[in-house]
Amino acid sequence: MKIEMRDIYKAFGQNKVLEGVDFDLEPGEVHALMGENGAGKSTLMNILTGLHKQDKGTVKINGVETVFKNSLEAERSGLAFIRQELNIWPEMTVLENLFIGRELTNAFGVLKTKEMQKIASDIFKTLNISLPFDKEAGFCSVGEQQMIEIAKALMTDAEVIIMDEPTAALTDREIEKLFEIMKELTAKGVSLVYISHRMEEIFAICDRITVMRDGKTVDTTPIPETSFEEVVKKMVGRELEDRFPHREAKPGETVLEIKELSRKGVFNYVNMSVRRGEILGVAGLMGAGRTEIMRALFGVDQADSGEVFIEGKKVSIRQPIDAVKHGLAFITENRKDEGLILDFSVRENIGLPNLGSFAPNGIVKANEEKQFVEMMVKRLSVKTASPETIIGNLSGGNQQKVVIAKWIGTSPKVLIMDEPTRGIDVGAKREIYELMNELTERGLAIIMVSSELPEVLGMSDRILVIHEGKIAGELGRQEATQEKIMALATGGN
Repeated sequence: MKIEMRDIYKAFGQNKVLEGVDFDLEPGEVHALMGENGAGKSTLMNILTGLHKQDKGTVKINGVETVFKNSLEAERSGLAFIRQELNIWPEMTVLENLFIGRELTNAFGVLKTKEMQKIASDIFKTLNISLPFDKEAGFCSVGEQQMIEIAKALMTDAEVIIMDEPTAALTDREIEKLFEIMKELTAKGVSLVYISHRMEEIFAICDRITVMRDGKTVDTTPIPETSFEEVVKKMVGRELEDRFPHREAKPGETVLEIKELSRKGVFNYVNMSVRRGEILGVAGLMGAGRTEIMRALFGVDQADSGEVFIEGKKVSIRQPIDAVKHGLAFITENRKDEGLILDFSVRENIGLPNLGSFAPNGIVKANEEKQFVEMMVKRLSVKTASPETIIGNLSGGNQQKVVIAKWIGTSPKVLIMDEPTRGIDVGAKREIYELMNELTERGLAIIMVSSELPEVLGMSDRILVIHEGKIAGELGRQEATQEKIMALATGGN
């Protein structure tokens, strides 16, 4: 399928999102679409797949001008969209999510469950997924939900598949498998639009790259004719000298210590500590128990046994409010469902954990709250028309910045960051890394869980590797390599 989008304009009220964007897609190619958060990438693809209608411009499919009435019409015409914000129904089973809207039934309307299970089983084998079909999707990890979304797209026999941050929650092994499938698809003539902030992936799998900035097309270039530095400069309008800022850690005394923390069937006898001014990286494969350990530490889930010490004093954390009182903050990996209230404003989301500061007598001091929120929005470079903008209307990366802002405002002793830069563009990532350095210089301790090994290596002072619910090993900053981390993560020495 050949797609041509010419001179596309789109505005939401006074907010101009796209201003004359050009994009084309050839049959059987992987075309990268890159740009900072808020550049207009998702809006452009939403226009292509019928979710939005452009204010101006044309979309041609195989030379014929086309306007889809809705996303379902686009899907039936051969366009599938794997969105960054996962379209999962948590109360429904894995199988129900896979076939939602396209269930197989007999003449009497009875579901052909066995036939659907057979189709799903074949797709799962292709993707190396091992998930019970009767498991509620809400109990699946973010990575497992991501694989469900990928499986749904592959089941549609689409001619064009748009992938928006498809690997954000996947392990290296799963990414390799996905790339193999992508190559098989393009060999059959399927076209892929690949939206990602992971530069290594772009150069590994894509044929061409289109860079957008501030709602405009900057350039379209064959991958062999460009470089990491050139792409970054086109995206942000400036050169990014290093992906990770220089870091000189000067850890102080131990601020958090965990002893023999266990949760049956999830993780066992975890011992770890983090010091003031230190970034402790936590690595491991999906399902190893990294996030589960952090959730138990913060009181979201209950550990069966173990002890937690803050500044040498044993504390009891039974629920998140206990953790916050003891100086812990938790930036969850799932910002959509756990990190934000999507129909609240930017101001309300940032202010919510900090109401004690603005309303000591139960009455909010509006001016103090406003000044604090404006300061945090500016410090983290959140792209929003106003602090009163509904958070659900921001890009994924800017939503993540708001999550970080709201927890920093609580002045925690320990900040747990689970996938802190997932879905954030390369320029914004640098800003987050610099903020992490600034926070640790002030004495804050950070625990960073990340699936991106370059990020773990670039920002951590120490690295703990989790394998099957246990700490497989600890690596210092100087000795750590991707090979050593993967060896420990897969059960090696």
